[in-house]
Amino acid sequence: MGGMPPIAASATLPETTRRTAAPAWLVMLLVCAGQFLVVLDVSVVNVALPAMRTGLGLSELGLQWIVNAYVITFAGFMLLGGRAADIFGRKRIFVLGLALFTVASLGGALAQQPWQLIAARTVQGVGAAVLSPATLTILTTSFPTGPARTHAIATWTAVGAGGGAVGGLVGGVLTEYLSWRWVLLINVPVGALVLAGAALWLTESRQGAARRLDVPGAVLVTGGLALVAYGIVQTETDGWRSASALLPLAAGLVVIAAFLVVEARAKAPLMPLGLFRLRSVHSANGAMVLAGAAMFSMWYFLSLYVQNVLGYRPLEAGLSFIPHSLSIVLGSKIAPRLMNRLGAKTLAIAGAVISASGMAWQGTMDVDGTYLGTILGPGILMALGAGLTATPIAAIATSGAAPADQGLVSGLINTSRQMGGALGLSVLSTVAASRIEAGHGPKALADGYGLAFQVGSMILLGSILLMIIALPRRRADAAPG
Repeated sequence: MGGMPPIAASATLPETTRRTAAPAWLVMLLVCAGQFLVVLDVSVVNVALPAMRTGLGLSELGLQWIVNAYVITFAGFMLLGGRAADIFGRKRIFVLGLALFTVASLGGALAQQPWQLIAARTVQGVGAAVLSPATLTILTTSFPTGPARTHAIATWTAVGAGGGAVGGLVGGVLTEYLSWRWVLLINVPVGALVLAGAALWLTESRQGAARRLDVPGAVLVTGGLALVAYGIVQTETDGWRSASALLPLAAGLVVIAAFLVVEARAKAPLMPLGLFRLRSVHSANGAMVLAGAAMFSMWYFLSLYVQNVLGYRPLEAGLSFIPHSLSIVLGSKIAPRLMNRLGAKTLAIAGAVISASGMAWQGTMDVDGTYLGTILGPGILMALGAGLTATPIAAIATSGAAPADQGLVSGLINTSRQMGGALGLSVLSTVAASRIEAGHGPKALADGYGLAFQVGSMILLGSILLMIIALPRRRADAAPG
């Protein structure tokens, strides 16, 4: 979800590596700066969305592609990025991903047409997918096993949480006092500075494996997801029976089926299908897809509601989300301790119930809403529940996997969360747009955004039901640290 900290993958990777000559603090600074940019860019654009729509003439449904173009490519290429870093060198892939991300940020900031901004966000997502896995593997290969590595991973996770938490505030400040273009342009000087530091001070390392990279798998899963999302969006304007909706939906399902065939036959598959025979893996990933579909859109619709209906300025919108951000970080921080007391399954269900109650409450929003009465209470519940849910689901997913597969399974959970978020945003945006177009003015907007939260709460109830039925109960899934 925008603002949710990343889930750290296991550090047990077979490899051959040379120790970096740079000080440990400098390595940590460089890779955490790269991860901060990736996570920040998921959330920073939310507050700028109304300004982007006005500046480029985007439609209500077209607006979601500013978010989804990034999320879909990020999710689709994330596993490929991690594999590429192991094979071709972590430093090389880090530099490549950051360069791609930085150039795409510049392209998005200079966009004059909606398609140009969406294209830039698509390339940004590819860059982020290449960059993000490399940041963690550089850390795990630069610090020895034990307290030093644990501290490095904890710092990486905290930086990711911080990027998500401050995204709304940063986006609000930049949009209010400069322009929406600066939410993308700010990445350019920071990215250039980190690139220079990485080129000078990071040392190359790689896993001594054959050079096999499942590019077809990454392209197919990304393309299939994008086609399905596009088909869902088309149903709002043309109906479920229209060719413009059915054709992309059918094509997307065919492409996803082709992806599964490719993965079954590939010698080094992007997603080894055999892992899904494990109950812990398939149940946790299924629950995460549904949870991501409901929770990811929270920031998107809240940002539109407070600005388009309540009339908040971008900075006011960013400030209004600070309690939400602190709640999601708090939930993530206390989840490991609660897991040891309650068990991972119980905590995951409890967190999802808290978030679902917040979404149902948020669904009662109307045109006369206030911050204290409409935004603060349900927002804290949604965010706190989201923070409590992610870590135990990830712990359950990895609990049944072999040590050599721990990193891959953690990557699958992150991918499932992002893919669920992308599809969920498509569905909920279509739901909201159908209600908005049936009315007029701010009241119709409030009704549409409220309906999106109501449907989101029902999706989250589906995730809760799946957790109750399918998740294995393991009190020892426990948390890191």
